[in-house]
Amino acid sequence: MSGLVFITGASSGIGQALADRYARAGWRLALVARRTEAMDAWALERGLGRGQYAIYGADVGAVDSIVAAGHACLAGQGLPDVVIANAGISQGVDTSQREDLDVMARSFAVNTVGLAATFQPFIEAMVRRGSGTLVGIASVAGVRGLPGHGAYCASKAAAISYCESLRGELRPTGVRVLTLSPGYVATPLTARNRYPMPFLMQPADFADAAFRAIASGAGHRVIPWQMAWVARVLRVLPDAWFDRLLAGQPRKHRHNEG
Repeated sequence: MSGLVFITGASSGIGQALADRYARAGWRLALVARRTEAMDAWALERGLGRGQYAIYGADVGAVDSIVAAGHACLAGQGLPDVVIANAGISQGVDTSQREDLDVMARSFAVNTVGLAATFQPFIEAMVRRGSGTLVGIASVAGVRGLPGHGAYCASKAAAISYCESLRGELRPTGVRVLTLSPGYVATPLTARNRYPMPFLMQPADFADAAFRAIASGAGHRVIPWQMAWVARVLRVLPDAWFDRLLAGQPRKHRHNEG
């Protein structure tokens, strides 16, 4: 089956890999990014015709901006079959520093509120149609809090709970909600991490697995499968054991650190 897929954060990393995977499967693309020039160059490099894609410039962290992009897609390309809320940011925080509260606020604006705002323009039309899939990209980091990573972990935990709530609300309508929780993927978000990243995946490998998961009808999928087992263990690990496990581990770098 092919159709129209709407993807945020499409200019790099996971989002670009997902766009490439759907393009290879013959889907039409609605691509959202702040860097529209990069998206134009990417589409030209892959030889995509103008009828195959459209690019919408938007800031997912600004509700009116991403909602406007959704409405522009509805007007220009129609109602998507799949909406992937992929855009995200990841910066370390030190709560003792006032400026890092702004980093936390921005993290929630993009990773949580921006995810909901990505879905919002399409829900009523999908419900009327009786079909559609809303995909929220969360993270295994949403399972437990990691040192210096409070903004990202908390915003992704909120994204997981939000998608779970929305899935229950929309279940009777025929509209599916899927949460994808990646482990470590080699993207600009992880390039500066200074701690071990087990089972690190390439974006194209993640996109292949995500493409299959979206088609499968799953409700929540951790990718890769090895990280699903790690997530299960972390979820039930006693706090004292978890604290000892992370003792002495490097913190996530802050926004102003090299």
